[in-house]
Amino acid sequence: MGGIEMSLALYGHPFSSYTQKVLVALYENGTPFEFRVIGPGSPHAADWLQRWPLRKFPLLVDGARNVAETSIIIEYLHLMHPGPVRLLPADPMAALDVRFLDRFFDLHVMTPVQRAVDGALSGDVAKRVEGMAHAAQKLDLAYAWLDAQLAGRNWAAGEAFTLADCAAAPALFYADWTHRIAEEFATLRAYRERLLARPSFARAVQEARPYRPLFPLGAPDRD
Repeated sequence: MGGIEMSLALYGHPFSSYTQKVLVALYENGTPFEFRVIGPGSPHAADWLQRWPLRKFPLLVDGARNVAETSIIIEYLHLMHPGPVRLLPADPMAALDVRFLDRFFDLHVMTPVQRAVDGALSGDVAKRVEGMAHAAQKLDLAYAWLDAQLAGRNWAAGEAFTLADCAAAPALFYADWTHRIAEEFATLRAYRERLLARPSFARAVQEARPYRPLFPLGAPDRD
């Protein structure tokens, strides 16, 4: 960081989907921050756990304030460190639509993926099979809804890139690795490709590339 003192620090890991969600928001607006990576032997781990003992990342630190939970972090950045890309619309009802889609990607796309990942990490064959079956069922439902919802839209909520797209990018990235988006969902597949081409997410994906062997379901040789 060139020795410049930053007011913002982000604790997380480049391969973490939820860390990537916040990284996209930071990169979209070129917001200066220090990235404190949490991993084996990390010098930042003790400080992170003291600030947020629930052991979840990412965690944003702004001076004396600790901000947890990705959607709240991005809204906090929107309020306190705004940039040229407005990630929440000014209109309250439009903002509500964006928040709903943000929750949809977290709860109905990323959560089933996590179930499959957790099953694989357990080392138990039955749990792995159950996790994959659960993810396939839930993701097919989500894919079908999203494919219809995204018709005629460039981004999740319309023509503007928003909080919803910050959530969608890593969620759909890992979801397609877990349970491939079917060819019939051409609109959703094209949206995922646009997300991968977005410079903010492309940067996050590139930074996470060295960690692909960590994906317990096996990272495909693509993206």
